[in-house]
Amino acid sequence: MIVGIPKETKHDEYRVSILPVGVEELARTGHGVLVQRGAGAGSGLSDDAYASCGARLVDTAAEVFGEADLIVKVKEPQPLELALLRPGQVIFTYFHLAADRLLTEGFLATAATAVAYETLRDSRGRLPLLIPMSEVAGRMSIQEGAKYLEKPQMGRGILLGGVPGVAPAHVTVLGAGTVGANAAKVAAGFGASVGLLDTNLERLRYLDDVTLPNVDCLYSDRHTIREQLARADLVIGSVLIPGARAPHLIEREDLKLMKPGAVIIDVAIDQGGCVATSRPTTHATPTFVVDDVVHYCVTNMPGAVGRTSTYALCNATLPYVLELASLGVEAAAQQSPAILSAVNIYRGQLVYPAVAAAFGMRCEPTSFAA
Repeated sequence: MIVGIPKETKHDEYRVSILPVGVEELARTGHGVLVQRGAGAGSGLSDDAYASCGARLVDTAAEVFGEADLIVKVKEPQPLELALLRPGQVIFTYFHLAADRLLTEGFLATAATAVAYETLRDSRGRLPLLIPMSEVAGRMSIQEGAKYLEKPQMGRGILLGGVPGVAPAHVTVLGAGTVGANAAKVAAGFGASVGLLDTNLERLRYLDDVTLPNVDCLYSDRHTIREQLARADLVIGSVLIPGARAPHLIEREDLKLMKPGAVIIDVAIDQGGCVATSRPTTHATPTFVVDDVVHYCVTNMPGAVGRTSTYALCNATLPYVLELASLGVEAAAQQSPAILSAVNIYRGQLVYPAVAAAFGMRCEPTSFAA
């Protein structure tokens, strides 16, 4: 099979979807690999590193999409990339389709197959291709939150950890999954007071045992959320329903409870956001203000730390890339429940129920007959 690695075109996206070692592994098992020149530059990976491992370098995305059977990316296909897709081609990347009707409809029209990182589940029910980027985003959320709490960034002028004689900031984390746990860990390490909310009592019990004493693990309900918003200097939105649109846990009216200059980092924005007033932003223009509350809603947070993120992501994706390349999507889906769980669109048919439900679309029965 020919595997294609285009250069990412989303604004301020510096990751690349494969490491040179991944090219070497694909080549060793008999596959051809096309890499667009400059694809790894944002992650500090040179064209020569790819070529020395067996990649064939090409100049344009059109060449990659034109020849490859399997396209491996990091972010969802951009409009110009959708125009390059052909029927039956397989795209393996983050899609987050439930948050983007236009992307869903545009991809369906190509009759290509969408295999989504974010819905792939392993035998233990985990999301192994979402976890590494959730770890990065969770840790970054505190790093970014600390910055935007500074007065020149329109924040409250609060130092996250305080100083002797001055109380630290209060951080509220909505959701105790991978993003939330990592955010709470870093915030607590800074010395902030942290409220970590979730509806999963077993998860809360576990985190209560392993986190620092300045983290309060709280059951998430409407009253507790509102109480926390009134205290919060920084709110991290880290709610996830795999493959589905994120629920709104903060409504517009709730912003009135918050302090002027408080900051919300809506990490759930990839799936539509868990704050009613959120809208997607970029690293170039990451924030906006609603009712005196700073909103940070960058849709590709890990893209800013491309070196770290690329290695973390590619360590997780490579086994599945090899499986798709060796078997093809139909045979891989028949043999591997993990691959099956990642197929969102198959040859122009929507087959993932949560995406269909998000837009009231028809969900076709899953079929992988040749």
